[in-house]
Amino acid sequence: MKFAVCATNFGSWSDPQVAVRTARAAQAAGWDGYFVWDHLAFVWGPPSADPWVTLAAVACATEGLTLGTALTPLPRRRPHVVAQQLATLEGLNRGRVVFGAGLGGNEREFTEFGESFDPHVRAKLLDEGLDLVGRFWDGPIWIGGNTGPALRRAARWDGWIPNSLEPHRMTMSAKELADKVRTIGRPDDFDVAFNGYSEVGESVLPYADAGATWWLENVHDLRGDVDTLIARIGAGPPSA
Repeated sequence: MKFAVCATNFGSWSDPQVAVRTARAAQAAGWDGYFVWDHLAFVWGPPSADPWVTLAAVACATEGLTLGTALTPLPRRRPHVVAQQLATLEGLNRGRVVFGAGLGGNEREFTEFGESFDPHVRAKLLDEGLDLVGRFWDGPIWIGGNTGPALRRAARWDGWIPNSLEPHRMTMSAKELADKVRTIGRPDDFDVAFNGYSEVGESVLPYADAGATWWLENVHDLRGDVDTLIARIGAGPPSA
């Protein structure tokens, strides 16, 4: 199992300098990657940062970390532009880029700009967008979501990101994870990136045994203040 920080891109974490501090702490403490959320939070409240600019700053300030989004609502993006952003980030980071994609779950981030939030429309746009991104960029693509269609979609790509968190707790057990991994029927090179919370020294072996290949340690304002969470990251990843 590999370990990455997965930071929100809004609130206190909209400051790209906070992202750079956190990513440097992660690199020093032996984490393998740094991922960011992708929200237009200014629509409904707090300030938010562009994930690609944030990841570019991290790429220029660190070495050896895998970088990516977890996840981008591709139906509200232009896929060919996303492919160019991914390729540019890949050049900055000497490879090691993952694109996490999904339907998007915040209605106002669509409807505020006249875009449809209908699930069938979003699903069609997601599949069309994934085909375009895959045509123009040859890096790993991980799919988010827990529904049957999401799992079938993930099986066609390179990995799966479960929806496994609420603000203060994890919502998916290791057994539930294992059941969904079996449903996907993953090949040996398929990644499962589990969104979780851990404390210093905690073992996440049950999730590794269930099929997770990555642990994404989520940090956001509802979990704690920036300094406390950077200290958590600086203490190192959980054990597996």
